[in-house]
Parts: sequence; C-alpha cells; structure tokens
Amino acid sequence: MGFEETGGGTMSASILFDTPGPKARRRILAVNIIGALIALGIVAWIILGLAAKDQMQASQWDDFIESSTWKNYLLPGLWNTVKAAIFGIVGSVIFGLIFGVGRLAQNKLINGVSTVIVEFFRAVPVLLMIVFFNVFFSRSLQLPGDTAMWAVVAALIFYNGSVVAELVRSGVHNLPKGQREAGIAIGLTRGKSLRYIEIPQALVAMLPALIGQFVVILKDSALGYIISFNELLFFARTYSSPNGNVLQALIVAAAIFIIINFTLSKLAVIVSRRLSSRVKKDKTAAANPTAAVVGAPADLGTQAGQDREDPKA
Repeated sequence: MGFEETGGGTMSASILFDTPGPKARRRILAVNIIGALIALGIVAWIILGLAAKDQMQASQWDDFIESSTWKNYLLPGLWNTVKAAIFGIVGSVIFGLIFGVGRLAQNKLINGVSTVIVEFFRAVPVLLMIVFFNVFFSRSLQLPGDTAMWAVVAALIFYNGSVVAELVRSGVHNLPKGQREAGIAIGLTRGKSLRYIEIPQALVAMLPALIGQFVVILKDSALGYIISFNELLFFARTYSSPNGNVLQALIVAAAIFIIINFTLSKLAVIVSRRLSSRVKKDKTAAANPTAAVVGAPADLGTQAGQDREDPKA
C-alpha cells in the first residue's frame, strides 16, 4: 500500500516522495558524474594555475613535513584552537541551558530578561564581540593567561550559547503536547514536567544540531587571528610569512580544520541515526498513558503521590 519503509526512512517519506524509477536513477547518476567532472576540472585548473606561478614546487611544501614545524608551530596552534573550542562548547552549553530554561519560564520577568539577553547576543557579530572583549579584558580586568584567548572564549560562549538557548526553547516547543499532559496526569507540576520530562527529551532530540553547533564554535575560534590569538591560523601565518609559503600554510591549516569538522559532522550523523532508531523503539512502548512519559525517572509515581498530598508542591 505504499506504507513500507525504504532505506530506513519513515512512512511519511514514502508518501511524500516517489521512489526514483530506472530513468530517474540514470538521470541522477548522469548529473552526479557531470558534477564530479566539473569539480575535478576546477581542481585541475587551480593546480595548473598554482604550478604556473611556481607554487607547486616541492620546496614550497617540504617545510610542512618536518617535525619541527609541527612541534613548534602547528601543533601548539592546534592545541590553542581546541582549548578555546572546548571552553566555548562547555560555556555555551551551560549558558544555553540556563537562558533556554529562562525563556520557557512562566514568570514574565525571567522570561523577558532571558529573551532580551538571547536575542541581543544572537544579533551581535562574533568578530565584534571578540574585539570588544579583547579591549575590555586587557584594559579593565586582570585575567590569568592569555587575554586574547579569554576574549575569544567569551565571544564564543555568548553567541553560541544564545543559539543553544534557542535550540532548547524550540526543542521543548516541538515536543508532542501529550508529554506534558502525561506528566500532569500522574501528578507533576508544570515545572517538574519541564525538568524531568520535556527538557531531557529536547536535549536528546537536539543533540545532532548541538554537535553541528560545535563545528561552528571550532571554526569561529579562527577569528581570534584578528586580535593575535595564538591559534592554528595565527601560527601558520607567523611561520610561513618569512619563508614565502603563506598559501601552502593556509592550505595545510584548512586541511586540518576540514578533517576535524568532517569527523564532528560524521559523529552528528551517527548520533542522529541512533536517536532515530531509539525513537522508533519508544513509539512501540506507547500502549498506556504513562508510557508517553519517555525518559522520566523511575520514582515519578512516588513523587506524584507526594505532590498530591502536599498542595504546596
């Protein structure tokens, strides 16, 4: 009847989109081959152009196969990049959870303040915040370590934390209404339903998008080059400028970023597939009303009884 799942897709996918026939598959294959040939042609054109400018000679690249180059420049720069990204990721997740829950609060003051903060930092460019925090920290605060790094970390936290807060808010709003109704049906208050049922499910659902945001944080850390933050791009330029192979250094740095970001993207795909299989299993457990409360702690029944006895809960 057309309701079978094909290739792990959902039932609605087979209804909305027809399975390609033999002619359609041949056209898709032809378009893919033409696109690949065009891409190879562009790459060959770039390589030939660089070769004409003597940029493909071995002397321009041999610096990057020496251990001293990686030990003294590229690896320290990469470590600073990763360190700033780690601080930015942890801080943005904490910031996003706090203000994401704030935007879901029924209290109008908390909701309004959280909304203003999130919308403000989402609207300000990351580069502008990096420059601002660098000037502010260097002139007003005495921070330990590299001031430029803390400026980059602060900018990454405020901007990406605002994005995470919006992911939390939209994730909770996109949950089925039955989740909250089921929680209320077993005696939970709205706040406890939000903490124990809705937010955990929203975090699980937004995990692939959250990993994608981690890629953005890693890439945005390269903007610290503007304020002389000793990250990968800065060290690559510093090393290559006296040697006259800046282009080669930038290509090597880009390749490192591509490898890391590609790994994170693949991780997001794996997580998304596992979550999809988990959702399919959870749907089979919805035979009774309380089964809709996915991810609720085991002691909710006892806690619900206590809430009924204590009207102040």
